[in-house]
Amino acid sequence: MAGDVRERDLLERAPDDRIQVLDADGTVVAPDLEPELEAETLRSMYRDMRFSRRFDERMISLQRQGRLGTYSSLAGQEGSQIGSTYALADDDTLSFQYREHGALAARGMPWEYLLYWMGHEDGNAALAEIDVFPLNISIAGHLPHIVGWSWAAKLDGDERIGVAHFGDGSTSEGDFHEAMNFAGVFDTPTVFICNNNQWAISIPREAQTASTTIAQKAHAYGFAGVQVDGMDPLATYVVTKAAREKALESDSDRSRPTLIEAVQYRYGAHTTADDPSVYRDDEEVQRWRERDPIERFEAYLRDEDHLDDDRIDAIESEIEETLATLVDRAEGVDGDPSELFEYTYAEPTPRLEAQREYLDALRETHGDDALLEDE
Repeated sequence: MAGDVRERDLLERAPDDRIQVLDADGTVVAPDLEPELEAETLRSMYRDMRFSRRFDERMISLQRQGRLGTYSSLAGQEGSQIGSTYALADDDTLSFQYREHGALAARGMPWEYLLYWMGHEDGNAALAEIDVFPLNISIAGHLPHIVGWSWAAKLDGDERIGVAHFGDGSTSEGDFHEAMNFAGVFDTPTVFICNNNQWAISIPREAQTASTTIAQKAHAYGFAGVQVDGMDPLATYVVTKAAREKALESDSDRSRPTLIEAVQYRYGAHTTADDPSVYRDDEEVQRWRERDPIERFEAYLRDEDHLDDDRIDAIESEIEETLATLVDRAEGVDGDPSELFEYTYAEPTPRLEAQREYLDALRETHGDDALLEDE
């Protein structure tokens, strides 16, 4: 996207003026917003989107086999996760909820990440190596933290920004409003990305807020809020890129933070413990599938002669090989029950030590195999 004027206009659009570059068929509908990206970069984005979808399918399969814990599906949300992450610097700090696996894929996804979903806290620790905060289960609880990090970066003169991914349900939590207010007051270099996938478990978006859009909520806190087609990776790329550049402006008349509402849809269940058929119908899901982010991006790349059947076959083969390696490495780790006590306090309390000693005694008396038996 060329020119400061165009970027300024992009972030000053009305919050209900949804930004789109590709339509559902992959046709460019806003040529002036089409980013000037190398063919290899575009193919890399496509690869990461396909990897994310396949990763999702594999993780759900592992969970059904009892080889993985409860898992949250990302299918349908690849466009916003990949597009936005490609617009960032590699060392910008990311904080996510629990569904944005695609953002990690765009940063090379360490194999240890799978360990978290298998019950090992080490999987969270490994994310620090790619400048990602630990996965957050408490809804919106991570938002004040990323704002605090962003504020510290500003005070230190650090040329990095903080980016937070969260769902539409997070906007009903106090942490969301506290984070937005603090970001506005202290003018922090923060980009908030609300992945509005229409459902907060079984609560529809219209039952979350009376606001016409989520993007407009930013105006109450003194900064820009824009709405983008979250199933369009190019649109999320250009919007996030503009928001990042604004966040780094130290002598601008514009507030640094931005709220991006990425409108999209969650194809699958909220988690593998959920049954979405109870609260939504198949026709709704099918309507959204017609806007599939991977299919539209593939159509665009084929039309631009950046992609063909041979390249897709090579990408698929590489993805399958990479996934097999990730799963094999993760499943090769033997769990140590004593790690249950390692991450609660910096210094263990007497009660925690007593619990550890009790577990050690049980293991010594009965053996691990007996303690793992189902009765």
